[in-house]
Amino acid sequence: MNDQNPTDYANIPLRREDLDENPIAQFDRWFEDAKAGVGVLPEALTLATTDEQGRPSARVVLLKGFDESGFTFFTNYDSRKSRELASNPHAALVFWWPPLERQVRIEGTVSRVSESESNAYFATRPRGSQLGAWASNQSGTIEEGVLEERLSEIEKRFADSEVPRPPHWGGFRLRPEMIELWQGRPNRLHDRFRYLRTGDRWAIDRLAP
Repeated sequence: MNDQNPTDYANIPLRREDLDENPIAQFDRWFEDAKAGVGVLPEALTLATTDEQGRPSARVVLLKGFDESGFTFFTNYDSRKSRELASNPHAALVFWWPPLERQVRIEGTVSRVSESESNAYFATRPRGSQLGAWASNQSGTIEEGVLEERLSEIEKRFADSEVPRPPHWGGFRLRPEMIELWQGRPNRLHDRFRYLRTGDRWAIDRLAP
C-alpha cells in the first residue's frame, strides 16, 4: 500500500556537533524553542505506564519542571497511572512538537517527589484546581452529578481558609536513563540521536530513522 500522506518535512538537519553533551541542557534548548514556536501547551507530554501484567496505557499530562534530577509532573496518587507506577516504576515520556517537526522520547524510573515539593507546587495552583483535587476520585467510576455535589461540599469546607494539599495528590519525577531526539527530514530520512546514561555520564548514538 502506497504512502498517501502528502506531508513532507523541512530540510533542517540535526547534526552531532549541534548537540550538547548533557541531554538535559539539550532538552532545555529544544523546550525553549517549543515555548516560542508551538504556541499551545508545549509542556504537554504523553506518559506511558504498564500494569502488573505488562499491559500498557498512555495519557497526556503536563510537565511542571525538569533539571538534572529528572522530569516532574503532578497527579492524583489514586489514579490508574499512579497505581501502575507503584507496581512498575519504569515509564516513558513523549513530547511531540509538530510546528518544529521534533519529537523527544524519554525512558526511566519514576518516584514520588517530597511532600514539601508537592505542597509548594499545590500552593501555586488556582483555587478551583485545588478544590477539584479534593473533589475528584480520579479514574474511579462516578454517577452524573456526583462530582458537582462533592465540589460544592469541598467549597463549603474550605470557604474561610486556604485549600491544603490532599494527601492523595502530589508529584512524580522520572529519572531518565534514555533520551532520544528526533528531527523530521525529507523522504523520512529523519535525524535521530539517543543519549544513554552510563553511570554519571551520557553516551550519544546516532540511530537509523
